[in-house]
Amino acid sequence: MGVVGLKDLGAGTRWKVGRGVGFLWHWVWLLSMAVAVLFFYSLSILGLLPCSQMYSGQKFVNTAEPEWSGDLRELQTAWNRLCYGPPPDFMRIALFVKKWPMGGIPGGLERHAMTLHRVLANRGHEIHVFTMSADGQEFDDHIDKNLHIHFFKPNAGGTFDYSEAWEQFSKMNSSYPFDIVHSESVALPHWRARDIPSLAASWHGIAFEVIHSDIVQDLIRKPAEPRSTELQQSMSGRLARVADEVRFFHNYHHHVATSDYVGDVLHTIYQLPLRNVHIILNGVDEAKFHPDPAKGAAFRTKYRVPTNASLVLGAAGRLVRDKGHPLLFEAFSKILKKHKHVYLLIAGSGPWGDRYEELAPNAKTVGPMTPIELTEFYNAIDIFVNPTLRSQGLDHTLLEAMQCGKPLLATHFSSITWSVIINKNFGYTFSPNVESLITALESVIQDGKETLQTKGQVCLDYASFMFTATKMGSSYERLFLCMKNTTYCHYPLPTDCPVPEKSYQYFISS
Repeated sequence: MGVVGLKDLGAGTRWKVGRGVGFLWHWVWLLSMAVAVLFFYSLSILGLLPCSQMYSGQKFVNTAEPEWSGDLRELQTAWNRLCYGPPPDFMRIALFVKKWPMGGIPGGLERHAMTLHRVLANRGHEIHVFTMSADGQEFDDHIDKNLHIHFFKPNAGGTFDYSEAWEQFSKMNSSYPFDIVHSESVALPHWRARDIPSLAASWHGIAFEVIHSDIVQDLIRKPAEPRSTELQQSMSGRLARVADEVRFFHNYHHHVATSDYVGDVLHTIYQLPLRNVHIILNGVDEAKFHPDPAKGAAFRTKYRVPTNASLVLGAAGRLVRDKGHPLLFEAFSKILKKHKHVYLLIAGSGPWGDRYEELAPNAKTVGPMTPIELTEFYNAIDIFVNPTLRSQGLDHTLLEAMQCGKPLLATHFSSITWSVIINKNFGYTFSPNVESLITALESVIQDGKETLQTKGQVCLDYASFMFTATKMGSSYERLFLCMKNTTYCHYPLPTDCPVPEKSYQYFISS
């Protein structure tokens, strides 16, 4: 069914007193226990407790057995953990996304949208993208086989003009209805989305997660450093923002959570029905990101990494405060006092790039890079470091490094530990403070290259099954088919593939 009808759609006395006191203490004890449970659950939901203390990633692993079968709408773990065959039907899909990359290096959401919908187009579906170019200068439509990109001029504020996009979508939908409408985050506002039953919104970061990020940002302030006006305003208004999201998220019929943690929050905090929340983890292009030791060696030579380097760390992304570079800079500067032959390569641009030059020659900033260059970068390092202070979404750099066979060292946020570094075989985590990061770095150095290579192979095997663009695309495809025709909600279909036996180890609690 297409998207039609947008609007329709003595001793005795002492005994009694003693018993009364006993009952009183009994109820006080029960009340105390209830409060404690609620308190620690709240901490775990906020990500302030390690996942293993309350809801570890294994909780989600166990909800989908390797031979799972049933209605996919009841699946409470990532759809990536199953294996889907070729599409039994083809769809006409409309995508609303605020920006579409035209050259340069796309951001995380843009990269997700582009990678996903190219895969869907290559699998035979007709894709129409309603967007604006990243630079706001492209106005002509682009057609690449099944992928049709409709660009719109920015509005007066320089952002995506959804009104113009909606008008063109409505005209196209009235003459030839779309089967599915996909909104990347709130690119299509909720007051428009509520009239479209066959719509799914993907969430790469929600306001509830930002509460944790604000707390972390506040805690890393130096003792004499005042709280910034921006942070003060963010912290004071965040709960109201969460309440607003809880109210309007219900206007989007289907929700795609890009991490296991967000999937739980959408159901538990945002009160969305389980059948409407679907966890599909991000994927990256496996044709671009893969092991290539020769290119890694050439990269080291190009940037003059000494051959006697005991360990080469790597970090990538925007070199700004909320990506954790103040932590990494301080921790690495202290590590160098003890370990003179450890090196750090940083890919990206931003104000912290100049600061890293102070740690030369052991730290080198190599600038922003294209996906091809990033592949060379990942292959040149021994371990990938992501010190982010933002508990939001699932960072593509983690998945890219895994696809290149590298272990991970990342901030202990629930979105990461529930979906990516699900146990110590994948790498290391640290609390977002300098002392914890130094401790983790010491563990990395002590373990050495051989152990890191073993962990890297585990990461590669896991990512090759879970985090490829192909797996992400086939998971979204199956969701969209299920939304179009409930026959396709059943798993497995006769055309579906079995989960490889070697992947069972990731789905069984250790």
